[in-house]
Amino acid sequence: MNFLNLLFEPLTLDFMQQALIISLLVSVTAGALSCLLVLKGWSLMGDAISHAVLPGIVIAYLLGIPMIMGAFASGMICALSTGYLTENSRLKEDTVMGVVFSGLFALGVAMFTKIHTDLHLDHVLFGDVLGVNWSDILLTAVLTLPALALIILKRRDFMLFAFDAQHARVVGLNIKVLHYGLLTMLSLVIVASIDAVGIILVIAVLIAPGAISFQLCNRFEHMLWWSILICVFACFSGILLSYHIDSAPAPTIVVILTALFIVSFFFAPEKGLLRSNKTVPEN
Repeated sequence: MNFLNLLFEPLTLDFMQQALIISLLVSVTAGALSCLLVLKGWSLMGDAISHAVLPGIVIAYLLGIPMIMGAFASGMICALSTGYLTENSRLKEDTVMGVVFSGLFALGVAMFTKIHTDLHLDHVLFGDVLGVNWSDILLTAVLTLPALALIILKRRDFMLFAFDAQHARVVGLNIKVLHYGLLTMLSLVIVASIDAVGIILVIAVLIAPGAISFQLCNRFEHMLWWSILICVFACFSGILLSYHIDSAPAPTIVVILTALFIVSFFFAPEKGLLRSNKTVPEN
């Protein structure tokens, strides 16, 4: 009993309750989106957008507007410019993304060092989940819950688009709407995750749950729910563990996700390294 009291002691603190609530909002949506990013092969796109939001945050601060608006605008500029450059050059998409996101991230860092602000760069890069308030939680809910609802309601369309865009076009799906819809949701989730894990570590929350569930499941439906469960578990356990060992919550969450991925890589029932049956999720 004493052990349980010690384990759940953080739940009696207001700032820990707020941290867990905002982590729940972020992890459920990020876990669902993670499956689509892994199947689509957009891991680098998530990394690109997460880094590219920094100059938008700085510009929004200088203009006196909500930083989330600037971050979202900057993320969408990164996504749209990557698509335009890929379509109008001989370069591959991953090359273009590498140039665009590194350029925008460097621009953001350069701008940040030239302004005087109470905003700490460490909080932007690595999150400040223990410093959130109820207004942050409400804003996060407004950003994440519509994206989560859209993913669940249109999961079959997005799944087909992720597996085979050409086949999705043949059966009558609007490829451009799905493409830019997925990019928009990705930008929203990244912006919503800034307080929880920061723009550097958000890529782990967006990719690791899908990668782990891909190892565990053969059906997309199962993969979707397992990914959500894994992300929620990692965020909750990471925050509680960080309280007891006095570590930063966001890196602790990522370490747990990494450990879960390593375990699934070796010991997944059918797709682990010690297994020979290699299959992919089916509808």
